[in-house]
Amino acid sequence: MDQKFVRERLYEKYILPTKKNKDNYVGIEIEMPIINLEKKAVDFSVVHKITDSFMERFQFQVAGRDEEGNIYSISDEVHGDILSYDCSYNNLELSLGKEKELITIHHRFLSYYDFLQKEFGKYHYTLTGMGINPYRIYNHNVPIPNGRYRMLFHHLHSYKKYDLPVFFHHYPEFGTFSSASQVQLDVNHEELLTTIHAFNKIEPIKAILFSNSVLLDEQEDLLCCRDMFWENSTHGINPHNIGMFDCTFESEEDLLSYIESTSIYCVERGDKYINFSPVNIMEYFNRPYIEGEYYEDGAYKSIRINPQIDDLQYLRTFKFEDLTFRGTIEFRSVCCQPIKDCMTVAAFHLGLKNRLQKLDELLKQDHVIYHRGYTAGELRKMFVRSQLPAFVDVEKLYELIKNILELAKEGLASRGYGEESMLKPLFERTENKTNPAKRMLDLRKQGADIQDIILEYR
Repeated sequence: MDQKFVRERLYEKYILPTKKNKDNYVGIEIEMPIINLEKKAVDFSVVHKITDSFMERFQFQVAGRDEEGNIYSISDEVHGDILSYDCSYNNLELSLGKEKELITIHHRFLSYYDFLQKEFGKYHYTLTGMGINPYRIYNHNVPIPNGRYRMLFHHLHSYKKYDLPVFFHHYPEFGTFSSASQVQLDVNHEELLTTIHAFNKIEPIKAILFSNSVLLDEQEDLLCCRDMFWENSTHGINPHNIGMFDCTFESEEDLLSYIESTSIYCVERGDKYINFSPVNIMEYFNRPYIEGEYYEDGAYKSIRINPQIDDLQYLRTFKFEDLTFRGTIEFRSVCCQPIKDCMTVAAFHLGLKNRLQKLDELLKQDHVIYHRGYTAGELRKMFVRSQLPAFVDVEKLYELIKNILELAKEGLASRGYGEESMLKPLFERTENKTNPAKRMLDLRKQGADIQDIILEYR
């Protein structure tokens, strides 16, 4: 296939929407682990009953059923809100349709959340705001039985077949027990590169503020193990598909070239999801055929497919700042937060987006963490751990964080919706030099039972 044609289609998918984008909407996705407080596996039949009750209460419509006829996704046509289960029925996700301001989104989230907690409470279950399901050891960590999630589960479990000079962790089922808080913001073309650069450089600071995913009794030094889950899985075979941008884009051509360096690993043909070893997207279209496999009748079978230009819809990366076909950037590096703090993630990003130039200048001039010999990606890897590196002056670091939060507050206040109050928990974390992961570990050291922490974070 002509490479110039492929490049044009990539441009149309990723860059062109930002040139047409004059909006300033925000969309929020909050994933939450479902906990059986009796320390037993979550009974999926209970989950299905609650889904039915929610659909009846809020007049949502069925958006997806699995191969056994159970509902895994429902949607509201009025607001664009979606209740779904991410990867497995152990992980509930509320996706809130786009709005101009956060207060309305928060009110809708709380109405849904309060109802769900009441329903789950009838079975001695609860939702909670933790990035790793602390009761994952009791659960059936299996994928939703449909084409997409079975394919993804299979892809992640295929790491043993690769003889590569990379480290693979041994948690390929991580999607069934890890939960995130994601934000999508409209971005216009004039600010596209600055947005990517500035927010890429803020990732180490986000690790300090938001870390909330600890593998209890296994890797407690790692406060945000979600990074490791994605980067050291088959998603990270091509490092340009995950994590951060450790390069600078001087032009949209540079950004487009980076997109061309990413890989594709699945497509659909008819009703079948087809998985194959990740291959660079430009190389993919240069091949006459691809050898893959698909699931049918309880087994995986080989298949040969011919690349088609419409397969670009299956090119999906998992960058911390992910440019989407909607003309948005999806910020996806933050763990699920304690529910009382659930709007902090969106407020932080939205406020800084409205002070983008000031943020960019602040980070360019910073010598607390930058200009110290480390890239943003290297700093993020150090800052997700419980001990900061020796070169960091802790007091100056938290002074920098406070200055960044003040910028976010200023950006929100300028909008006139009262959203700046949502940043209060982040100022408190900065004052106390803590985050949800640190607090959880401190409470455990003080003798708190994990179930008490689950209830505190819900």
